[in-house]
Amino acid sequence: MAKPTPDRLLIVLAGPTAVGKTDLAYQLAKRYDAPILSADSRQIYRQMDIGTAKPPAYMLREVPHYFINHIDIDTPYSAGEFAREAQDVLHRIFEERNLALLVGGTGLYIDALCHGLDPMPPVSAEVRQSVLNDLAQYGITYLLEELKAKDPEYYHHVDKHNPRRISRALEVIRQTGMPFSAFRQGHASPRPFHTLYILLMRPRDELYRRINARVDDMLDHGWLEEARSLYPYRHLPALQTVGYRELFHYLEGSIDWPTTVEQIKKQTRRYAKRQWTWFFRQNHWSVFHPQHHCRIFSYIEHVHRTMAHDFNR
Repeated sequence: MAKPTPDRLLIVLAGPTAVGKTDLAYQLAKRYDAPILSADSRQIYRQMDIGTAKPPAYMLREVPHYFINHIDIDTPYSAGEFAREAQDVLHRIFEERNLALLVGGTGLYIDALCHGLDPMPPVSAEVRQSVLNDLAQYGITYLLEELKAKDPEYYHHVDKHNPRRISRALEVIRQTGMPFSAFRQGHASPRPFHTLYILLMRPRDELYRRINARVDDMLDHGWLEEARSLYPYRHLPALQTVGYRELFHYLEGSIDWPTTVEQIKKQTRRYAKRQWTWFFRQNHWSVFHPQHHCRIFSYIEHVHRTMAHDFNR
């Protein structure tokens, strides 16, 4: 594997939903002539536009973006696949540029690309479909009970609101007959680039106000109509996510509109809290308020200069 050099710097810009990653990433990309790799496990799907708060069209035109509108909602996709594809993209980028941005709130995607994941056994299409069928027929609680019985260690750690991770663990368990945790060794793999970790955060009240306002804005711009068009595919793992689930319940008549809106806001706030918990348990982040542009620019440029100086000594 190639040795990291100062000419290969990946800036990781992460943080909870609605914190302001998209706007700051656009400014960084323009300032440093850097393409953006999205680390968002929902923006990767073509059919989910409004409810995933994808960057506006002018940003997508002006800055090269990867892994937005990348696959269809019925295409199985994992963090491992993302890491492999993203490494290929970075290899091509670093042949022409010395800096790239990885932007998003999906911690598992970020970890997979920057550190690597433990190799997992292949899973047959039949096993994957069996898990998908159980999720569609019985719901996430049913899968959690199976996971708790077959792998209590991973059950203790897994995000119990994330059907993708729960399903992936059960696929491996059903395929191999072994606990998913048996395959998780936590060995980091070296990468041929340096990584600079920037975590964006706002005071909780400020972040929650932004979340509430963004939900209202997305609903004003047609999120319900988007959910209606996706309703026939509601059983797919891609759509087992905050906002779409609540809108599907509304379309089924199980909750009224005011309750739907409040539930989306409430669950989005909870999702943001889980994201913050994921990132906060790691100690490699430098934390900034997203409006402190000059501090962030100075920090990036200082680190880059220091890396180049140390490399040339």
